[in-house]
Amino acid sequence: MFRKINLSIELALKSLRSNIGRTVLTLSGIVIGITSVIVIMSSGQAVKNFILSQFSSYGPDVISIKTKTPSVSKVSIASAAAQAEGVTVTTLKLADAKEIKKLPNVSDAVAASVGQQVVSYQNQNKLALLYGAGADIPNVDSGVKMARGQFYEQSDDDSLAQVTVLGSDVANVLFGQDDPVGKYVKIKNFNFKVVGVLQSRGAVTLFNYDDLVYIPEQTLQKKILGVDYVQAIVVKVRDVNAINETVADITDVLRRQHHIANPNQDDFTVTTIQQAEDIVSSVFNTITILLLVLTSISLIVGGVGIMNVMYVAVVERTFEIGLRKAVGARAADILKQFLFEAIIVTLVGGIIGIVLGFLLSLGFSYVLASLGFALEFSVTGTSIVVATVFSMATGIVFGFYPAVKASKLSPMEALRKE
Repeated sequence: MFRKINLSIELALKSLRSNIGRTVLTLSGIVIGITSVIVIMSSGQAVKNFILSQFSSYGPDVISIKTKTPSVSKVSIASAAAQAEGVTVTTLKLADAKEIKKLPNVSDAVAASVGQQVVSYQNQNKLALLYGAGADIPNVDSGVKMARGQFYEQSDDDSLAQVTVLGSDVANVLFGQDDPVGKYVKIKNFNFKVVGVLQSRGAVTLFNYDDLVYIPEQTLQKKILGVDYVQAIVVKVRDVNAINETVADITDVLRRQHHIANPNQDDFTVTTIQQAEDIVSSVFNTITILLLVLTSISLIVGGVGIMNVMYVAVVERTFEIGLRKAVGARAADILKQFLFEAIIVTLVGGIIGIVLGFLLSLGFSYVLASLGFALEFSVTGTSIVVATVFSMATGIVFGFYPAVKASKLSPMEALRKE
């Protein structure tokens, strides 16, 4: 049995070598398809790992509370569409943060809002995001670390003091090599005293924290935005093991504060870092599957090419098939020879595609690293298995019918055609 299989493989290889040009053309479609599979899976994994690593910088003991449109899921299309259309939920208040902070497993709860204004110093201007947050934000967000000066205090927040802490990029644009601490910047016609500069933090979930300008939450509300609500509350828990119970407690507090009896009418979301990571993983897995489905079109095109080439090979080698059958070859032997030809072509194409995909992934990693994006494209075992299965399946599916046709040729008819 093994001798017959080896003979079929040897005949298949001999046939492929004798038609190098046709073999190379057949390989190209498979190589492109498999390379696409490898690159798409590695890039999707790289982006997902990057974002998940950024989430982990917050720590597992952090809970995020944000507003949402009532009667829709927090991750629904309807919720996203409402926010895109400018729907603003104004029910989240500073008082909510104070009530949440009273919970036994909560060590801190900081209200936060975001605005955008031009920040200027002398002749230098920069459009920056204003991050209004309570004075305890460094206790909640471990990424907030001082490079110069100090963070503002709770008394600054309560008195609506015009003080600010600059992100490193903002400080560099406005002051260059000078020390900003003690100097004043202008924000919306108000003079804000710079009390500190943050250490460089870089991008977190594709958001550059070095471009932020921190000011007291109540100062942002009253003097810049002119509102009485907050956009988010960041909570730090004492015991991570009880975080799910704390989420339930926070939900109860907010429903009581907002007078909500029906959970479907919740105008807020309470999300742990682990839940956020699970959502990101689910989204990226779905996107990767959709991209693989689209990529499979190129493999189908390559498979059609294999089938056409195999049909041509059957026609060109009609006499050879008839002669082999006349000297004792069975239909199964002919079937195996032609089927092995298709499988070998796709397997070699798959190997070349995997190597090219690996090299392209390394190239993309290098280019993105030079641009400042720390994305590591890695070819995982899963992507190699998927690519190999795809290539083998393509060879078997698209090579089977021409092989069957070749095996069914009558020896007398085949010899007569020659």
